[in-house]
Amino acid sequence: MKPTAAVIGAGPNGLTAAARLATEGWQVEVFERADSVGGAASTDVLDSGEHRDLGAAGHPFGVASPAFHKLRLEDHGVRWLRAPYEMAHPLGGGAAVLAGSLEETAANLGADEEAWTRLHRPVVGRIDGILEDVLAPMPHLPRHPIALARFGVPGVLPATTLGRAAFRSEEARALFAGSATHAITSPSRPFTGAFGLLFGALGMTRGWPVAQGGTGAITAALRRIVEAHGGTVHCGEEVTRLPSADAVILNLTPKQVLRMGGTALPTKRVRSMRKWRYGPAVHKVDFLLRAPVPWADPRVGQAATVHVGGTAEEIVQAEKAVANGVMPKQPFVMVSQQFVADPSRGLVLWSYAHVPHGYRERYPGEVAASIEAQIARFAPGFSNVVAGRIDTSPQMLEAWNPNLVGGDIAGGAMDGTQLLMRQPHRLRRGLYLASASTAPGAGVHGMPGWWAAEAALRDFAR
Repeated sequence: MKPTAAVIGAGPNGLTAAARLATEGWQVEVFERADSVGGAASTDVLDSGEHRDLGAAGHPFGVASPAFHKLRLEDHGVRWLRAPYEMAHPLGGGAAVLAGSLEETAANLGADEEAWTRLHRPVVGRIDGILEDVLAPMPHLPRHPIALARFGVPGVLPATTLGRAAFRSEEARALFAGSATHAITSPSRPFTGAFGLLFGALGMTRGWPVAQGGTGAITAALRRIVEAHGGTVHCGEEVTRLPSADAVILNLTPKQVLRMGGTALPTKRVRSMRKWRYGPAVHKVDFLLRAPVPWADPRVGQAATVHVGGTAEEIVQAEKAVANGVMPKQPFVMVSQQFVADPSRGLVLWSYAHVPHGYRERYPGEVAASIEAQIARFAPGFSNVVAGRIDTSPQMLEAWNPNLVGGDIAGGAMDGTQLLMRQPHRLRRGLYLASASTAPGAGVHGMPGWWAAEAALRDFAR
């Protein structure tokens, strides 16, 4: 008889783990406290018909995910859609844009065309091998050591240091720094160069697509795979003590794991989880629009993702303030215009600002006003096209999804030792961890769930 598995949490990582085990013939049950699957990869349909992603929006790692590729998500309804530009970074009256190829992106950077090409070509040309290594658990013996070295040597540098050394123009430096800030830390920190290189290379190869109909289409497809192989998904059931199963996989961060009854964790692991640091938060605002954003540079209106933060130095100052617990006057703002790639969604402008961990507004609407002002710097008249907005504070995010502790969407700070040494996938025989607190970290790619399932498969093959 095949082993049994109980998966706690039906986000993309939990469902990926469940799908992996179900395809191996395991008897799988998934338990989700919310009334529907998805976690931070969910989509809501408003009364007026527009689709609003509640969590993640763009998916450079989703379309490139080895786990999603092996599970054949496209055969279960997922369709990736791309905009004319993958990402844009407005500056003054112009912008820098990330196109779907290295050549086009570099050509738009003028004097930095050769420098952009020289820095990114080793990563773009070996993206498959690099992804195979960076999305694997740490530490491990690299399967593509030469490609990884050519990526990793410049990648250990702060993105701002690498940008200043490589580029002459503010456009190229800002484009690079904005991608690096997906680490949710200042691009002046070590290793952020790797984020800038990898996110840029993904855009210039796989793209930064959206999922047709909303991010929830990804988790809906994963659920279909689980159920097609005999698994069962239970929604509206919160689990507070480990259920009976050969293997239990927790799509939880350390804070929730420590609250779970019956884990019998080794003392060393308990100490490690108690020391786990959570990072900066996001404050999310969805703008309901009457018309598309009137960006000063029309190319920005053709991008699926927009980084709104000004120059590289402005981004550094904003992120340093956040790390010090101070709300910046001009925060770094991530914007997603999913409707450019997928018009069926309607005119909802997804956005969030980086804010201090657990930040509580000094007055209602403080952060939304800051986000609106940042966008208006580069899109004069933006307020005139806003029909309404939906605010989601760090406290509201955590209440909706307890894994988003204090509004941290990365499962724990992505800096220092926690960047390289996440929590292990195997907590002990029979108990596994599948959240973004494990390698390779945050993002809708399912890899933490995949590796947790692989650990269970190894244990029960013995």
